[in-house]
Amino acid sequence: MMRNLVPYGIVIPAVLLLCGCAVIDVERVPWSCAPERCSTYNVTMFGARGDGVTDDTAAFQKALDLAGEAGGGIVRVPRGTYKIAGHLSIPMAVTLEGMWQAPPSHPGLRDSGAPKPEYGTVLLAVEGRGSEDATPFISLSDNAVLKGFVIFYPEQGRKGIPEPYPWTIRIRGINAAVLDVELLNPYKAIDARRAHRHLIRNVHGQPLRLGILVDEIYDIGRIENVHFNPWWSMDKELFDWQMNHGEAFVFGRTDWHYVLNTFCYGYKIGYRFIKTAKGVCNGNFLGIGADDCLVAIQIEESAPYGLLITNGEFVSFRGPDPTMVVVSETHTGAVRFVNCAYWGPNKQIAKLSGTGTVGFSDCTFQAWDKHNEGRAALQVESGTVLIRGCDFRKDAPQISLGPDVQRAIITGNVFHGVQRITNESNGSVQIGLNAAQ
Repeated sequence: MMRNLVPYGIVIPAVLLLCGCAVIDVERVPWSCAPERCSTYNVTMFGARGDGVTDDTAAFQKALDLAGEAGGGIVRVPRGTYKIAGHLSIPMAVTLEGMWQAPPSHPGLRDSGAPKPEYGTVLLAVEGRGSEDATPFISLSDNAVLKGFVIFYPEQGRKGIPEPYPWTIRIRGINAAVLDVELLNPYKAIDARRAHRHLIRNVHGQPLRLGILVDEIYDIGRIENVHFNPWWSMDKELFDWQMNHGEAFVFGRTDWHYVLNTFCYGYKIGYRFIKTAKGVCNGNFLGIGADDCLVAIQIEESAPYGLLITNGEFVSFRGPDPTMVVVSETHTGAVRFVNCAYWGPNKQIAKLSGTGTVGFSDCTFQAWDKHNEGRAALQVESGTVLIRGCDFRKDAPQISLGPDVQRAIITGNVFHGVQRITNESNGSVQIGLNAAQ
């Protein structure tokens, strides 16, 4: 080991100690200072090869542990393809950092779906095949950060029904972050339960079964610029399986979550809001989108103080009953859709049940009732609904109120064609000041 060859306090450029290696790192090597004072570490100094064949698990974990024991630091991973046959734990106040400063566009995929070795910093995950409940690939604790990687499962088939794997990333504790990462083909991507004040930013990829799960958050979490697309594979059997089983974003108990600029394509459910043993979700969802999902948004329950969904875009057109918004009969909370757009050759824009309140304000509805069955864009079966200032851009039934609707206010809307509102409600309903063509 070089540790005994370099006296403490002497600074030697890493390039001099890594002769013959393709990596040039201008940062100090770990032993350029007393270990307890080091802040930057390089995994190659701990034996990591990055050749895609050698198991680099031990080298990575040794660097991470040393940084953690020192009170925190940055563990740098230069360009290369690193096979991690086991799993990694990032200690408190430690950053594991690859070379990417933004999520790459699935760089240089081979026919097999694997990234080419000359592209950036790639981690190969192989542990846990066949078991969703095995240890996650990477776990983060308080103030830990994962940044700048492509993570790829080389043994996941690009065709056919996907093989189960455990979570790729598990976040626990306070203020952990996942930044600038491409999760190329995970089965389940990010488990953000009990991850208070987490930050998930600039994450791309194709989670096959589940993208992000949020639950047990008692202090504000943030998810920003996360995009799930079928960049890795659109094999028919695999993609059909994803469309019939996949969920992109699932929210359980979380107290005022901030979600900004997120998108998903090709899932059974794009955004799902559920009730867990710990409670339900309320939060601010701005600029979110879902395309080609059987259901773009499914709300099984929400908090009484509400979900605020603003500037969203939602498209459904595939499957037996393509629908953008489904509010279940279990719903008792409040939801507001503001300045959102809905389109695609679907059967209906929304089906609303439950005893809660759902509002649509300044929204645009396009192209429902794809088979001309006489379906209304908004089918309200029960609860309270507010529909104000919206633009219904097809000459087809606009709104249907069922007998169990308790209250409804339908005002200030624009209809392309004659007004077609069916009102079978036995509750309090106000309809007026709408403009038909």
